[in-house]
Amino acid sequence: MPKLKTHKGARARFTVTGSGKVMRMKAHKSHLRRKKANRSKGLFDAKLVVSPADVRMVRRSVPYLGRH
Repeated sequence: MPKLKTHKGARARFTVTGSGKVMRMKAHKSHLRRKKANRSKGLFDAKLVVSPADVRMVRRSVPYLGRH
């Protein structure tokens, strides 16, 4: 079976924890930040677990993510 191609945009956006959870960053983090409150800007720094409905799509676009 041939090797699968990794989607480079998805590779940059998703990471996998040691326990196998797929993590993502929040949107709206970098653009037009001056008008946002400090508290809301701090909330953008946290990583979130990808929704279970979307994990299959992420794994398909980044087939070798989290596998050694």
